[in-house]
Amino acid sequence: MNTHNTQKKQKTEQLTDAFRIFNELSQNLSVSYQGLEEQVAKLHGELAFAHSERLKTLEEKEKLASRLEKILAALPAGVIVLDVDGKVVDCNAVATDFLGEPLVGLDWFDVVARSLIPVFGNPHERQLSNGKRVNMTVSRDLVCSDSADTGQIILLSDVSEMRNLQDMLNQQKQLSAMGEMVASMAHQVRTPLATAILYASQMSNPALDEEKRQRFSQKILERLQYLERQVNDMLIFAKDGRLAMETFSLAELLSHLREAVKEYTGSGMIDLQIINDVQNDAMLGNENALRGALLNLLNNAVDALGQVGCVQISVTQLDACNLRVVVKDDGPGIAKELCQRVFEPFFTTKSYGTGLGLAVVDSVVKAHGGHVSVESVLGQGTVFTLVLPCINQAYSLLPGGFSGKNHHQMEMRHETV
Repeated sequence: MNTHNTQKKQKTEQLTDAFRIFNELSQNLSVSYQGLEEQVAKLHGELAFAHSERLKTLEEKEKLASRLEKILAALPAGVIVLDVDGKVVDCNAVATDFLGEPLVGLDWFDVVARSLIPVFGNPHERQLSNGKRVNMTVSRDLVCSDSADTGQIILLSDVSEMRNLQDMLNQQKQLSAMGEMVASMAHQVRTPLATAILYASQMSNPALDEEKRQRFSQKILERLQYLERQVNDMLIFAKDGRLAMETFSLAELLSHLREAVKEYTGSGMIDLQIINDVQNDAMLGNENALRGALLNLLNNAVDALGQVGCVQISVTQLDACNLRVVVKDDGPGIAKELCQRVFEPFFTTKSYGTGLGLAVVDSVVKAHGGHVSVESVLGQGTVFTLVLPCINQAYSLLPGGFSGKNHHQMEMRHETV
């Protein structure tokens, strides 16, 4: 009996312990559930806030995109967006008006070949089919929004009106310079002409011996040659860079220069050296204008030397298109402050002359698409350097290397200049 009671008591205690543990577990589970509900509520709030911020960001981006689209449409310039492969992916209405349709999806080089004509002497400008001129600016390394690829933005700005105004201004300057030139030429022509007339009037004198007759004849020839140079300079300056281009021989040009300088120096002790290191002899340009420009440089060098000295003209080839012509003398040199003005029209340090000689040199070189510079040190001489893209590509290429592109560029140079 006692054993039965003991067993019953033990079961009762076990049940009590079990109920107590169950109550504790239930209480812990309730607390955990409550904490989980709080965490879920917190996460829900954070998610709602993030969603709200995302909506605000998207709304701001839509407003920004709309604003940029309006700005792009209102721009007076044409904007073309290219992808990494060089294809047009976007453009504004001005670009479509400039280049025509279709545009989007085409290769940019095909668009250029179709709608943009190169402008001679200005690699940044192009001419449209309607005659307008645009400035082309290329922006590189455009990062796309959906990838790491880079593209380009092409900006086309209409500069037709600015070029027209610039041409009008240049024309006004040219007319003003022409008036000044005529006034200067009246004096420069009258003096040598009067001298030539004086010597010519004595040629018919029967008492004049042969020696004086020869000397007078030489004086008349010198004055007439001087007048010819002055008139040629005036005509070239009046053309303002509009020169007809044709094929000529470099060797013949240098030979003519040698003979002309011999006539100019007469019996003076001037050593003229001509060095031609160019293998190709076929040039493309205006031979008469180039001869006159180089002769102006040589005459200035001879005048600076007086009766004794050395003048050297060397011709080298820079690349497939460009010549470098260097005219060097060992005369007294030019002051540094004067070197910056020697190419200005009518600027001269001589007591005679129109001041057109070096201005004509600059004009002729620019008409050929080149540039000229001067370096001088007092007491050591003067060096004039001309870079001229005159090498005729049609003759320098082998028959197997001839390309239609080079031929097209040569034809364009003929037409543009």
